[in-house]
Amino acid sequence: MNKKNVLLMILSALVFLSCSPEANALVVMTHDSFAISEPVITAFEEQYNVDVNFLPSGDAGSTLNRAILSKDAPVADILYGVDNTFLSRALEEDLFISFTPAALSDLVNEVVPVDGNQMVPIDYGDVCINYDRAYFEDADLPLPQSLDNLLDSAYAGLLVVENPATSSPGLAFMLATIAEYGPNGYLAYWQDLKANEVVVVNDWETAYYTNFSGSAGQGGQPMVVSYGTSPAAEVIFAEEELDNSPTASLVGPNMCFRQVEYAGILQGTQQPDMAKHFIDYMLSPEFQSDIPMNMFVYPVNRHAEIPPVFLEHAQVPEQPAMVDTDLVAENRESWIAAWRELFTN
Repeated sequence: MNKKNVLLMILSALVFLSCSPEANALVVMTHDSFAISEPVITAFEEQYNVDVNFLPSGDAGSTLNRAILSKDAPVADILYGVDNTFLSRALEEDLFISFTPAALSDLVNEVVPVDGNQMVPIDYGDVCINYDRAYFEDADLPLPQSLDNLLDSAYAGLLVVENPATSSPGLAFMLATIAEYGPNGYLAYWQDLKANEVVVVNDWETAYYTNFSGSAGQGGQPMVVSYGTSPAAEVIFAEEELDNSPTASLVGPNMCFRQVEYAGILQGTQQPDMAKHFIDYMLSPEFQSDIPMNMFVYPVNRHAEIPPVFLEHAQVPEQPAMVDTDLVAENRESWIAAWRELFTN
């Protein structure tokens, strides 16, 4: 065997060794808030003899942007974390292959599958106004029962919200006001909220842990835009055992915005069959039952277990706000720009 053939054999072996781990790996691009228990992932890896690698890519918007920019040379096989505020944009970019999961008929009524099954719902949750129970009891102040009630002078300066241009819950709450007052009426509502001294901050962490009086921040606002599961989280992470959460949610009609998060198989994946297996697994009761305590959202599979602490301390609105995804896609940036102009003048 001549030297050239030997070199070719060595080169081929090196190429094989460098590529084989990738051939046996599945890459899932996610937003930074994704979390699931290691044993749940290990069970899938062992069943299918595959390594599942997660690629955190920022918030939901940044994650989608990364998928769009790399769609001609995908850096992942699956994209998880696009919610209904970005859904239409994701579909317009033709990023995904269609796939009908086995558990599609097991979805709860709270979510709606995407036509063509290009993206599959994985979890859902509600962005709500949380309130400090002790404050309202001590002040003998009735709870607001509607968005209109928040304009009452009795609640002046008592609500902190997040900037919709920089915060996912801030955007969700703005969309709740659009669901209630319409695209032509929401700014007038925000003008009235501004006149009633609503406090605006850039992110959820500042709003909840600095401004909100019902959590560790001990701030000046007893109401905060947060999540319907935040009261359950207060109990779970309390330093001392609590019989009841110090916070609760306002769940009047259109006071909460329902967010649904989706996963899809990216065009160009080299592992379409394995990706389909993983989407099926994400909808399995085992995976779905692990979601609430890791990401504090609800599973979409009706057969998944809901933690007792959720049932006891989290509230689910009977009439959550919803805005058509196409309408959001067409107007999101202009709605945010109009809101920003209102609050910078």
